[in-house]
Amino acid sequence: MSRITRRRFLENSLFATFSAGAAAAMPLSVIPQTLCAEHKVGANDRLGVLLVGAGSRGGDHIKFFAVDKRTEIRFVCDPDSISAEKRCADIEKIQGTRPKAVADMRTVLDDKSIDIVTCAATNHWHALTGIWAMQAEKHCFIEKPISYNIHEGKALVAAAKKYKRIVQTGSQCRSLPVNIELVKFVRNGGIGEVKFARGLCYKRRAAIGPLGEYPVPPTVNYDLWSGPAQIRPVTRPRFHYDWHWQRYYGNGDLGNQGPHQTDIARWLLGVDRFPQSVISYGGRLGYDIEKNDPNYIDAGDVANTEVSIYDYGDKCIVFETRGLKTPILNIPVNKKIGTQVGVIAYGKNGYAIQGAAGGQSYNYSAVYDLDGKLLKEFKGGSNIVETQTTGATTTFAGIDALHYSNFVEAILADNPVLLNADARCGALSAAISHLGNISYYLGEKNKVSVDELKKTLESVKSLDDNVATLTRTVEHLETNGVNIKRTPLALGPILKIDVEKEVFIDNAEANAMITRNYRAPYVVPEPENV
Repeated sequence: MSRITRRRFLENSLFATFSAGAAAAMPLSVIPQTLCAEHKVGANDRLGVLLVGAGSRGGDHIKFFAVDKRTEIRFVCDPDSISAEKRCADIEKIQGTRPKAVADMRTVLDDKSIDIVTCAATNHWHALTGIWAMQAEKHCFIEKPISYNIHEGKALVAAAKKYKRIVQTGSQCRSLPVNIELVKFVRNGGIGEVKFARGLCYKRRAAIGPLGEYPVPPTVNYDLWSGPAQIRPVTRPRFHYDWHWQRYYGNGDLGNQGPHQTDIARWLLGVDRFPQSVISYGGRLGYDIEKNDPNYIDAGDVANTEVSIYDYGDKCIVFETRGLKTPILNIPVNKKIGTQVGVIAYGKNGYAIQGAAGGQSYNYSAVYDLDGKLLKEFKGGSNIVETQTTGATTTFAGIDALHYSNFVEAILADNPVLLNADARCGALSAAISHLGNISYYLGEKNKVSVDELKKTLESVKSLDDNVATLTRTVEHLETNGVNIKRTPLALGPILKIDVEKEVFIDNAEANAMITRNYRAPYVVPEPENV
């Protein structure tokens, strides 16, 4: 199987003067900006790209891989023929050559012109796309969550090791200088010992429409779209994107937005393992109020309000998901400082916040002392990457640019150690979301009163004030008109975890949810069989 190696790049480009040893010695936060400016790659030397997934996130992949002069998108794969052809037209305008649209990636994976597979497809296709790509000796970039379930994350890690492929997951925060600097500051004791971090996804999500049966769009090959999942009727009005809020294909916002913030929380705490236990509570609430119909049943079946508590023994992560309108969460000592989509780390001597107040920002971080006084800000930095070809310079910006570039650099160096977010990193951060959802799903029918919830949470080991977090959550729901007595919260079980084996202890029902019932031939194999 032919692939472009770093040797061939060195022989055919002006990059020959830059040694592999120098690249390896450079800080990861510096590599993308520096090396991109050095590369002057001819058209025949470009890394060929197969883009899988022509939706909104696929558009972000195009912004990099169709512009970077080291890469060229040669195929676009999507089961929706209209979406695929539209993206091909978009790409042609950018890179000057038109890729070929295909519905089934298997028809082109063995094409020797493909070196990279990037996956921006639906969550339930992420793992199989990566495994098939690696089996065909391709490197791959897989969007978060890298896996639809825990089993798939393990399989991807095993495949990367077996086939010696470069695999990056879409945790772009790992490549942003502001976050690299924040983590370094915190891990070096900048706010004292840090044992607790809170991830937040306070992101308004409207109802997706009434549960029903709807037609498959005529341009969609539904067999290919369904892939690893059993074929079921379409029960949501909007076919594309809203699959995120149906657990058969997506993972809710705990698994959609969550892997960014849980990843940063792990990073800040230095946690690279499964937690010892997890418990979640929440519900899909408030949409009957939004629709002014007490009998309204939304097509979404994942929680829009969810709190998950992860106990790591000496450390702790709490993740809060809120889909109804909500203000920022402030640090305890200053009601003007906080974030809506981000992470708050609680140190002995202060607080670290990744994310700006009033919305979502990946390229702003700050630290404060215990009185709420600003100690240090991390903002701006280089999220602009330049590439050169035949003397012309192309510049592209965005929070993802450095992360994609880090992936390409690792391929050219044939060195996975250079990756800022490899398969194992992605699998662990996705697993946090999966663990929280498993507890919630198992307890979904266990509707309890607020008093019962308080009583249970008082006995749950945590470095958070569990009751205070519950109280804030209830107040948030009531502010949005939710009648907690009529539509109570659900309480999941406390799930104990074997950290070494990464399975649940004495809970067959929970362990069954580590994987899924796959539909042949779209089966994600066991790790030992990838």
